[in-house]
Amino acid sequence: MDYNKIKEAAKNYEADMTKFLREIVKFPGESCDEKAHIDRIAEEMRKLDFDKVEIDGMGNVLGYMGTGKTLIGFDAHIDTVGIGNKNNWTFDPYEGYENDTEIGGRGVSDQCGGIVSAVYGAKIMKDLGLLNDKYTVLVTGTVQEEDCDGLCWQYIINEGKVRPEFVVSTEPTDGGIYRGQRGRMEIRIDVKGISCHGSAPERGDNAIYKMADILQNVRSLNENDAADDKEIKGLAKMLDEKYNKEWKEANFLGRGTVTASEIFFTSPSRCAVADSASVSLDRRMTAGETWESCLEEIRNLPNVKKYGNDVTVSMYEYSRPSYTGLTYPIECYFPTWVIPEDHDVTKALEEAYKNLYGDARIGAEETVAMRTARPLTDKWTFSTNGVSIMGRNGIPCIGFGPGAEAQAHAPNEKTWKQDLVTCAAVYAALPTAYCK
Repeated sequence: MDYNKIKEAAKNYEADMTKFLREIVKFPGESCDEKAHIDRIAEEMRKLDFDKVEIDGMGNVLGYMGTGKTLIGFDAHIDTVGIGNKNNWTFDPYEGYENDTEIGGRGVSDQCGGIVSAVYGAKIMKDLGLLNDKYTVLVTGTVQEEDCDGLCWQYIINEGKVRPEFVVSTEPTDGGIYRGQRGRMEIRIDVKGISCHGSAPERGDNAIYKMADILQNVRSLNENDAADDKEIKGLAKMLDEKYNKEWKEANFLGRGTVTASEIFFTSPSRCAVADSASVSLDRRMTAGETWESCLEEIRNLPNVKKYGNDVTVSMYEYSRPSYTGLTYPIECYFPTWVIPEDHDVTKALEEAYKNLYGDARIGAEETVAMRTARPLTDKWTFSTNGVSIMGRNGIPCIGFGPGAEAQAHAPNEKTWKQDLVTCAAVYAALPTAYCK
């Protein structure tokens, strides 16, 4: 490969990528309402002579370039969150803005910039004759990730029968290469009680008081250490070889956490004892933790056991229709995943990056200090479609994408033109680096 030609080609497409990104995000594209985003992406793929472009039953767009044996995927979710309080924005989130270095708008970092760089990365492969009989490139613009990470790829793999050899997630990585993330799941605790008049609470059984006891245990699970004198050993125990055979990767990803995120109750009136209480728990998981282990951990808390059959611990399910009308139910379980640092995919991406840009992260002037202070290869703090690609289905996944994690879901969201160029170049070089 001529890496200088790849860099030059990517730079020459900067204006086209900027225009494309701004034309995507001028449309609102929240989960389950992404049709305008998908249609615009499919239009660009066809304009750039992708060999095949299709929109599946869920509404994901899949663009293929090349005809080789090895299928290599580049994934970008193209749905966004809402804009929140518009008064917190200094510009119109859909009109956006552009200057010499930046592009502003809802979704430019999280994560429509990723689809733009991936589409043009594939175009550069075609322009420079890098496509050969060794590989085919698949660029996916996927839906509903903000609502339910990975659901789109469950559909692509199970219903579309599409299974790449590996996938690059183009979520924002602040100029770095990311090889994993903590998982998460959504747990519900339901507690039963018996109502009575509030003037004589001893006649009833207050579900809120029971839940209060249980929540103290949940808090201890998150905050305690793993010392032998602790009745409830904290989640920090998973960083210790004594408790977790995957402790090394757990230390890389960071410890798991749990917190109460919602609370509900039922009661005949404000003058009565509550006869039920429920909470939602946000559970972040590190390496070595599974949905079964996390549910059992809650079921074994002292106060959960104390209240016995009055307590039910379960996992939420997601079943919201996509913009096509398709409902594809799934448990709200998003597994931890991490690709080894010496995996062929990790090494190939590092090789492509370093031959193009050196050993450190790069970026626009305002980002350089933060980026160069971090290792080139690291991990995400948030969750991605990798929970399905690698977490559920075992397909190697690695991350490299334009934009910044801190811009995700924030008002005044922006990204940098340089990131679009950098990522398009790296994407163009990666398949050849891998398929030697």
